Amino acid sequence: MDPIVADWISLALRWAHVMVGIMWIGTSFHFIWLDASLRREQGMPEGLAGASWMVHGGGFYRASKFLVAPPEMPADLHWFKYEAYFTWITGFLLLAVIYYLGASDLLIDPRVMELTPWSAIGISVGGLAAGWVVYDLLCRSPIGDRTGILAFLVFVLACAAAYGFTQVFSGRAAFVHIGAFLGTIMAANVFFIIIPNQKKVVAALVAGQSPDPALGKRAKQRSLHNNYLTLPVVLMMISNHYPMMFEHEHNWLIVVGILLFSGLVRLYANLKNSGASGSPVTAILFYAAMVGMAAIGYASYRPGADLAAVGPVTIADVQAIMAHRCQACHSATPTDIAYRVPPKGIAFDTRDQIERMAPQIERVVVLTKAMPLGNKTGMLPEERLKIAKWLSDAETEVE
Repeated sequence: MDPIVADWISLALRWAHVMVGIMWIGTSFHFIWLDASLRREQGMPEGLAGASWMVHGGGFYRASKFLVAPPEMPADLHWFKYEAYFTWITGFLLLAVIYYLGASDLLIDPRVMELTPWSAIGISVGGLAAGWVVYDLLCRSPIGDRTGILAFLVFVLACAAAYGFTQVFSGRAAFVHIGAFLGTIMAANVFFIIIPNQKKVVAALVAGQSPDPALGKRAKQRSLHNNYLTLPVVLMMISNHYPMMFEHEHNWLIVVGILLFSGLVRLYANLKNSGASGSPVTAILFYAAMVGMAAIGYASYRPGADLAAVGPVTIADVQAIMAHRCQACHSATPTDIAYRVPPKGIAFDTRDQIERMAPQIERVVVLTKAMPLGNKTGMLPEERLKIAKWLSDAETEVE
C-alpha cells in the first residue's frame, strides 16, 4: 500500500477510534457514578433503588433507577451500545492497518521471537479471542458470584496476557495488544452480556411479565468490570509513544504495576462517589501512589554503561553510525519503502540535524533502544555505546 494512503487511513481510523472511545468511556463512567450516587428519598416508591440530583449546562436533572424494571415499557427508551461496538471495530481496524500490514516492522521483533507475519497475526487474533473466552468462563462459573476471587483471577488473566504478549511481540506491539486484549473483553461484555440481558428485560415487559432480577445483576457486574478496565486500556493504547515502558527488559512487570495502580484509583473514585469516606478510603489513594511511584521508578531504571572503556568518539563516528543504521528512514530521501518522507520529519543527513536531536537520540537509541524499530538495521551494542560516549562527552563540554 502507498505509504501516504496508509497514513491517511491510519489517521481517519485513529480519529474515529478516539471519538467513539470518548463517547463510550463517558457514558460508562457516568452511569457507574450515577449508580453510586443514588439515594433513597422520603416517599419514594418501593420499586425504586434511589434517585440522584444533578446540575449541568444551566439546568437541574433528576434521575431515578428501578430495582429491576418499571411496571410497563416506557414510550422512549435510550440505548447505549453503539459507542462500544464502534470503539472496538475502529480499534481492530487500526490494529490491522498499523500492526498487521506492517507486521515485519512493528509487530515482529526478531530479538524477542522469530515469527512470520501470518503466524504473528494468528497469535494476535487468537490471543484476543482466547482472552474473552477464558474471562467469560470465569464469570459464568461458580467463582462468578464471589467478587473478590473473581477480581483476583481477572487480574491474573490480564497479567498472564501481559507476560505472553511481551514474549512473542515487539514491546510496542505487546503493550498495544494488552490494551486490545482488555478492550475486547469490555466490548464483548456489552455485545454478549449487557445488551442481550437488557433486551430480555424489555421483552418481558412487553409481554407483561416480571423480568428476572438476575439479568440486571449480571449486566451490572460486567459493566463494573468495564469500569475498572478502562484506565489501563487507555494507557496501553497511548503507550506506543513512550518506549521507557515497553522497551524495558521486564516490561510485563510494568503492566502489572499499571493494572494495580489503575484498579486502586478506580476503587477510590467509586467508593467516594458512593459516599464512603474516612481513613480506609484515603489509604487506597496512598497505596495507589506508592504502586505508581514504584512502577515509574522500575520503568525508569537503566543500568549504567562503562563509557570509560570506550575510546574517543567524534561526531564523524556518530554520523557514520547514523548513516548506516538510521538514514534508511530518517533522511530527506528515505530508502526504506515504508516511508516517502522521514518519520516525524526527523532526518539525520547533516551534523546539525544530529546534534539538534541529541536528547531524542539518547532517549530512543541509548536508554530505551527503541530505535531502529525492531532493530531492523542491526545496530550493534558497541555502536550504541559509542553514541552514548559522544553524548556524554558533549554534555561534559557544555558544563
